[in-house]
Amino acid sequence: MSISRRKFLKTAGLTTVAGIVANNYVLASESIWSLNTGTLKVGLIGCGGRGTAAAMEALNADPNVILHAMADAFDDHIEESYKTLKEKMGEKVQVSKENRFVGLDAYQRLLALDVDVVLLAAPPAFRPAHLEAAVNAGKHIFCEKPFAVDAPGLRRVIASSKKAKDKNLALVAGFCWRYHLPKREAFGKVLNGQIGQVVAADCTYNTGELWYKERQPKWTDFEYQLRNWLYYNWLSGDHIIEQAIHSLDMLQWAMGDQLPISVTGSGGRQKRVDKKFGNVYDHFALVYEYENGVKGYFSSRQQNNTAPSYAVELVGNEGKCTVDCRTGVHSISGKRPWKYEDETKFTDENAYKKSNSRSMYQQEHDELFASIRNKKPKNDGEWMVKSNLVALAGRMAAYTGQTVTLDAALASNEVLFPENVSWDLKYELPVSIPGIDTKI
Repeated sequence: MSISRRKFLKTAGLTTVAGIVANNYVLASESIWSLNTGTLKVGLIGCGGRGTAAAMEALNADPNVILHAMADAFDDHIEESYKTLKEKMGEKVQVSKENRFVGLDAYQRLLALDVDVVLLAAPPAFRPAHLEAAVNAGKHIFCEKPFAVDAPGLRRVIASSKKAKDKNLALVAGFCWRYHLPKREAFGKVLNGQIGQVVAADCTYNTGELWYKERQPKWTDFEYQLRNWLYYNWLSGDHIIEQAIHSLDMLQWAMGDQLPISVTGSGGRQKRVDKKFGNVYDHFALVYEYENGVKGYFSSRQQNNTAPSYAVELVGNEGKCTVDCRTGVHSISGKRPWKYEDETKFTDENAYKKSNSRSMYQQEHDELFASIRNKKPKNDGEWMVKSNLVALAGRMAAYTGQTVTLDAALASNEVLFPENVSWDLKYELPVSIPGIDTKI
């Protein structure tokens, strides 16, 4: 399946600056519960830490929502998640034992129920199948990022997101920074020309190492890998897609969701070389080139005891914008300086509560449920798949050592995630070596 960049842009549609602001912001003055009638039933697919948090946020987003069903590959995940949610949310958690589904096909059994909204939070490799099934079942969807680990999976997601729009189903992406009010204001100003024409961009996601689960005697090879899915690119997409995609999404946001033409760069394993870390890299360094000649510089790493950085810096011909996720700095210098005044600096707790401030995670669920209630379902599909494609092309460039066009990345037929998986699966992919492994 070959899809050109122009066809992709035509098919997916480029969101205008006005559309970005309008579609991504619910005014605080609006009564978002004006059509709040009927109980909405939620189904959670993927009951790990992120899924559990997403369920909590969904239940907090609307006064008349209940958690009705849960599904996960592992029963201990469901037990732990259910216990946490029940303690925190009380009567909003109404999941009978019959509605707790375990196994690789658990999502199918959950989707057969009369749930209204599903939260997709299983490991990324499963997302294309889960999203497709949820859309076919007519459910409104919260879809955690990322959405695919390979191009065939992403093309499947593109088709599902279009189908969701055609069926008037909500599809909200887990790119949480798009729902962070300070960043909406900062990037909104950039898109409205406050720093002039962007001439260069830099984004980073440099952090430490993450969790690891020791192998237990009864685990099969596949269970061990699935419980440590971060370290297998066929399950996670590698950390450029699984984690650092947040920085690339902000870069895309700042560029008006215009796709770059190509990407060149490198990556590898310097520190996490133990076999327990599967086949993923621990660092990436890439340069994206856009049609107007602008270059976006990206770097990420997961290495302990190294300098952290999680920011986007945009240089324009009339100023500079800095958005720092670690320090909370959101500022513009130059002809039209600006700085975001963060309400979290309030010393009076009651004043903070009165400000109606919501976390970005909560905000995305607030807007999802408000759009369902108001019968104007949000659909993030147009831009969310582009950010995934940008990350996917970057991984391809680093793995191969080649310059990769976005056309080639989207048209790639390389399959990382096997079509049929089972608990007896024995499947290993080697660590990619640039210049030797050149398949895109």
